[in-house]
Amino acid sequence: MSLLDEYVGGVTWGFMGRRGTWANEAAESSMELMKSATGANWTAIAFSALQATPQSTEIPYWAEPTVSDEEVCWAIRKAKSLDLKVCLKPIVNCADGTWRAHINFFDKDVPCEPKWSEWFRSYTAFILHYAVLAEESGCEMFCVGCELVQADRRAAEWRVLIAEVRKVYSGVITYNCDKYQEDNVSWWDALDVISSSGYYPEQDWEMQLDRIEAVVTSHGKPFFFMEAGCPSRTGSAAIPNDWSLKSGPDPEEQSRFYLAMFGACRKRDWVQGFMLWDWPAKLYALDEAADNDDYCMYGKPAAGIIEAYYSYKTKSSPSL
Repeated sequence: MSLLDEYVGGVTWGFMGRRGTWANEAAESSMELMKSATGANWTAIAFSALQATPQSTEIPYWAEPTVSDEEVCWAIRKAKSLDLKVCLKPIVNCADGTWRAHINFFDKDVPCEPKWSEWFRSYTAFILHYAVLAEESGCEMFCVGCELVQADRRAAEWRVLIAEVRKVYSGVITYNCDKYQEDNVSWWDALDVISSSGYYPEQDWEMQLDRIEAVVTSHGKPFFFMEAGCPSRTGSAAIPNDWSLKSGPDPEEQSRFYLAMFGACRKRDWVQGFMLWDWPAKLYALDEAADNDDYCMYGKPAAGIIEAYYSYKTKSSPSL
């Protein structure tokens, strides 16, 4: 399979999970509620492995706190039991709290300094491990990386990595570039689908979609937003990527963002879906939803907006 065959009405599940927090009743209920509340037909099962710092070259994906392979397989089976298609999305993060976009090394390998070659060797082992798991468990899509902005320029290494993934995985392959980076990735041709993080200000969607459309048209590839969303927090619709914004909970702010995003994308047939951010494996109580100021839409007005939009797109749109 090389192309998307239906609209991706997706939600990202489980990202903040740590070993031991999946494969239990709370996680099972969470995924069931995600499906029923949003009407999703896809999910991105997302989890992270930690390298120590942005200049570390070893990614110990086999170690805690990364969820175990058994937990990952459980999540995939649970999603499939709910008739959800699955994108497996392993993510590298930094244990010191630095955002993964800042993982970076000298352009040329220098003796006694950490090197891109060393990092890609470890990153390739990490990604291939989960590519094999994705193939064995029947995941329809696999994401080879997420928001690695400084690494995006290393086109040769990415092409080699993608070629290695294709040796063990037969489904759709994508890479989740960061917001504003769609036209900075030079190796989209090596992938099946272009995807990016759609954290654009509510008033800026039309301009950003014009820019992204030029990239999609030039490559002739399907496109969807592998991430997109907004905290339910006052002020977040203007800076939806800022998860640390200090303000009060505001579910209507989140709803306004979704209405703006869907309103703009509805007119662009080339936007073939979303994997909205995000839905945790352990949900807050329903009566706490109004006071929850994070990205999750559970118990908030945005969930109904998403369900209505996904119902419209999946029932009225032609196959892709």
